[in-house]
Amino acid sequence: MSTRSQEMRAAENRDRVPDVVIITGMSGSGRTQAMHVFEDMGYFCIDNLPPRLILQLADLVGINSGVGRHLAVTCDLRSQGLFDELSDSVRQLRDHELSCKVLFLDASDEVLMRRYDENRRRHPLATPGETVQHAIARERTQLIGAREMADLVIDTSTMRTSTLRTRLRRTFSELTEQQLMDVSVFSFGFKHGLPAEADLMIDVRFLPNPFYDPEMRTLTGNDKKVADFVLDNSVTQEFMKAWFRLLDVVMPGYVAEGKTSLSVAIGCTGGQHRSVAIANATAAYLTDRGYQVTISHRDLSKAVRS
Repeated sequence: MSTRSQEMRAAENRDRVPDVVIITGMSGSGRTQAMHVFEDMGYFCIDNLPPRLILQLADLVGINSGVGRHLAVTCDLRSQGLFDELSDSVRQLRDHELSCKVLFLDASDEVLMRRYDENRRRHPLATPGETVQHAIARERTQLIGAREMADLVIDTSTMRTSTLRTRLRRTFSELTEQQLMDVSVFSFGFKHGLPAEADLMIDVRFLPNPFYDPEMRTLTGNDKKVADFVLDNSVTQEFMKAWFRLLDVVMPGYVAEGKTSLSVAIGCTGGQHRSVAIANATAAYLTDRGYQVTISHRDLSKAVRS
């Protein structure tokens, strides 16, 4: 996707993303995981907020101040009269020209019971001596109204956490899927140690080395003369075609998995010439495809200067 297309997609997303998202639903259906996703998307998040306080909170954190901030809150049956409070809160938000959507998370009784059994947790609404099954049934009955008023209902019974994350990001983020993943591209020198934090690592020591040219020995891959020497070489050009094809395959896969950060390490002997030039080209390639990329050169401070 071109940069222009990415910008148009982001603008469309900003128009449809609500100012406030109210997350409710069955206990054990994934509300906590959903809240973590909204936090990663940059929302101001509050857990277990009484619905009557949502408008006050939105005013307090400046949701309607034009700064582009969004609010996500979870509300459950510990707020007495949840349906009535939700209805009033949604109406108040819209009266104040704040857009709002209600997200309801659900799961089958069997799945909810299994989750509580596996986690050895007590159902938050269970009274002394009450079984989990009975508490789930009572909660489901009391949440009928909230479910009916929801703008979006997601059943997590057979849904992996990564799938839920992707669904929420696609629906509630103003950024494109590529922009939601922070990509760090950095160069390094093998003689200074392997990077422990790399998700992807490529060794470019097979490429022609400018170090052996006296005119380039004290330069770095950031210098045009070195970059041209490395990148204009026929071996490098064949490598770059294959490298970019690999990135075109793996990057969308990481996005689809809901990965929020990715570290790409490119190494040569000293981390001064080849890896720097290739890292810069890689960062430019990924940026052009809409990813949020930062570039750094781990061992450039150790470069040969004389």
